[in-house]
Amino acid sequence: MGGEDLKAISSHADVDVVALCDVDALNLSAAHKLHPRARVFFDYRVMLDELGDEIDAVIVSTPDHTHAPAAMLAMQMNKSVYCQKPLTHYVSESRVMKQLAAEKGLVTQMGIQVHSFYDYKLATLLIQSGIIGKVHTVHAWSPKNHGYDGPPPEGEDPIPTQLDWNLWAGTSPKPPYKEGVYHPGVWRKLMDYGCGTLGDMGVHIFDTPYNALQLDVPRTITNECRPTNGFGFPEHNTVTYEFPGTEYTTRSLKWIWYDGPGAPPMHEDLALPGGMDTQAERKNANGKTVGTGKVSLDPMVAGENELPDQGAMFVGRKGRLLLPHFMQLPRKIVKGKYVDISKEIAEVSKAHGLGEPIRNYDTEGPKHYHQFVDACLGKGECSAPFEYASRLTETILLGTIAGRFPGETLHWDADTAKFEEEKANQYLTGEYRKF
Repeated sequence: MGGEDLKAISSHADVDVVALCDVDALNLSAAHKLHPRARVFFDYRVMLDELGDEIDAVIVSTPDHTHAPAAMLAMQMNKSVYCQKPLTHYVSESRVMKQLAAEKGLVTQMGIQVHSFYDYKLATLLIQSGIIGKVHTVHAWSPKNHGYDGPPPEGEDPIPTQLDWNLWAGTSPKPPYKEGVYHPGVWRKLMDYGCGTLGDMGVHIFDTPYNALQLDVPRTITNECRPTNGFGFPEHNTVTYEFPGTEYTTRSLKWIWYDGPGAPPMHEDLALPGGMDTQAERKNANGKTVGTGKVSLDPMVAGENELPDQGAMFVGRKGRLLLPHFMQLPRKIVKGKYVDISKEIAEVSKAHGLGEPIRNYDTEGPKHYHQFVDACLGKGECSAPFEYASRLTETILLGTIAGRFPGETLHWDADTAKFEEEKANQYLTGEYRKF
């Protein structure tokens, strides 16, 4: 993702890449070939110390556990920050970053690039226009598996010569190196370094309903999953949130997230017109068949009677709105039938200057990054600043914490930033290792 972020941010005409930092020499070398005038570093602390006066903004594209330590150091030096999602690894970090950005008046943006895509902006406007009335339930899902149900690895492997293992672990625990377990990509599955499927795809798919409904953090959280093993996130999660109501919802809102192979299980709220025949099996978190639902393997070409591979369903008093992930128009369903909303789409698109739908990731992808650069230059504002990103991330992380207490309902106090269940509060923060 660091390579993709570098490509997108540097495509802005007013960006000058002056420094590159990576703990893996192979990644660093590849980036340096694209920007040979940039200075290179292995340690972000050294980079900021030596080049502080030459840097206006920092892009943090590291594993989750390094997001806050790197971003906060830059922010303390008054640097604008674009940070990948989820914003932080711990709830406490999200709140500190939100406060720090506000106190210093910094330009900030979380890396949820689809936030700036046509279809997500359109769905937000349609929901807020009342197209399905007040919303009482949201279902969101991804069949991806960034969990690990196996035991911790045993033994130790030689550390690759190109990798600084101490710097990779950073403020988190530094275990014996095992090939294929942590770096480069498996860290997402592990509690000390990632945030599971919920912290990866969940942030993207939560974003539009969360933004459209103007939600705050939830009051209760329940995660149906396997018992915690203290090492990896569960491979299957069904997380149920209850949110306080807003002007776009009923008095309270129920939100259900499903992840892991086979997600989501069949539910009447997810039934599509003409989609109840020739079904694919679906399984719950324990691997048992719970129902059926037709799944599209390619979300770009999903048919009208196929539940998209990933997406969200808004359930309102006047119908349902399906939002596939991604690059597909939302679809309205009323009483088991699709309803033509082309008129409504045209009206909100015209009123808000959305233009015609765009189906090109190469042109759409950089928009979120360019918005950040323009905001740094005083030419607009960011749509996913840390003020917003911290609340979304907090919501996500509360779901991962609930996974340590499967089947138990945790009660969250937004004012005190603590659970009523004292046993859960130890997971809101973590001790930083000196490295």
